[in-house]
Amino acid sequence: MAISTYSELQTAAANWLDRSDLTDRIPEFIVLAEARFRELRIREMETVSTAISTVAGTREYSLPTGFVQMKEFHLSTDPLTPLAYITPEMMTRLWAGSAQAKPQVFTIIADNVRLGPGPDAVYTTSMLYYKTFTALSDSATTNDMLTNYPNVYLYGTLLEAEPFIMNDQRIPVWLGAFEKAVASIQSQDNKDRHSGSNLRVMSASGTP
Repeated sequence: MAISTYSELQTAAANWLDRSDLTDRIPEFIVLAEARFRELRIREMETVSTAISTVAGTREYSLPTGFVQMKEFHLSTDPLTPLAYITPEMMTRLWAGSAQAKPQVFTIIADNVRLGPGPDAVYTTSMLYYKTFTALSDSATTNDMLTNYPNVYLYGTLLEAEPFIMNDQRIPVWLGAFEKAVASIQSQDNKDRHSGSNLRVMSASGTP
């Protein structure tokens, strides 16, 4: 059967487990499987947000919902102003005071991004980041992960189900299948990004 919707995934999981008494539990297994997807860093997870506009004197701003990892962050000035990442410790050492100017660096603390120095004016930002896949539910019946990689969803769901039904001998089977599928997705994504061109090392000034 096809596995392209939340309902079809639940049915497939019940069929593969050969159990008809897990209707209320299978959605829980799917949620646990989705938590494992955070290991991935693939194009389907890339999202651009321009939601943060700075306020003079305000250094911290909330990260977007579903944020996993930053990929690129800049001020949308002319020319663009790239923001470099530094550790929270370095941010404290360099920009612990109240100095205000055009931000040059950022760090991440909990669910916030902190700029240094504190902005002296309104700046529009653009953030390219990895975002979690939209969780499946009765109202969100599919997402890019399920559409492109239904096997990963199925293997992850079965992996989470086996300890619950005390079928521990099957855990290594589904763990191996899940990890192999995830590794294959990540490997293929890495290849696709660089297909058709040679990698070049750029200098700090941006020249080859």
